[in-house]
Amino acid sequence: MNVTYLTQEGHDRLKGELEELKTTGRQEASRAIAEARDKGDLSENAEYDAAKNAQGMLELKINELEKVMANARILSTDDMDTSEVRLLTSVTILNKKTKKEDTYKLVSESESSLKDKKISASSPIGKGLLGKKVGETATITTPAGQVEFKIMKIFI
Repeated sequence: MNVTYLTQEGHDRLKGELEELKTTGRQEASRAIAEARDKGDLSENAEYDAAKNAQGMLELKINELEKVMANARILSTDDMDTSEVRLLTSVTILNKKTKKEDTYKLVSESESSLKDKKISASSPIGKGLLGKKVGETATITTPAGQVEFKIMKIFI
């Protein structure tokens, strides 16, 4: 069993997406199949094949989301320890080479969003930061090579 740790916000977002796929998504897939079926011979109907494939992909996504939700654990930041970098903590890091500071929140893979400055704890940078304390340096292998990040601040 793969446990997925989520914030309440992430859990609510995934739950809403799952409901949307089960209701509106399935209705749209059925409508597309019915329209394609009405166009005649199914053996030469590319539209029908495409609609059936889209339905299969939709069901696969619903199935995957249901698995995530079934194994989800909601984490609360109320009792969060900020003595080291952990899941759901925010961390300000200094790139030692560029002298650029950035702040990221470590989240589960399903909640990661680079534009929102949320990185997955299972990503190379996330893994490298986990367990580090303020003042420590994390040496992380990236596609651009080894990068050193100094932990400047850990907070909720």
